[in-house]
Amino acid sequence: MQDKVTFEYAIIRFMPKVEREEFFNIGVIVFSKRKRFLNLKYHVDPKKLAAFSCEITLEEVTKYLKAWEAICKGTPHGGAIGEFEVSDRFRWLAASKSTMILCSPTHAGLTDDPQQELEAIFEEYVL
Repeated sequence: MQDKVTFEYAIIRFMPKVEREEFFNIGVIVFSKRKRFLNLKYHVDPKKLAAFSCEITLEEVTKYLKAWEAICKGTPHGGAIGEFEVSDRFRWLAASKSTMILCSPTHAGLTDDPQQELEAIFEEYVL
């Protein structure tokens, strides 16, 4: 138990019409301050996407998610937000938004391997 550290995660959702509150899960973002870990994993099912919106393409959604990936990694493609501290980048990504890609409320837990948690949560809530 002493090797475990706290982590937080949020489920990434696709919600094409925020006012309708209909969504499906497309990814997971995991953050651990003590491990200086911030990463996400996503998969957008093309059939679900087409069922939810005929106006939004897989390429558009992927473009947004790649920007989120750049923010997680802190690369120049993440823009000014990519330069924030790791914790601030997570808070920005997980903040409440009125866009087609948004996050669930955050949840917390204990882990000794944040990457393993990311994989497990992704398997359970996205696939």
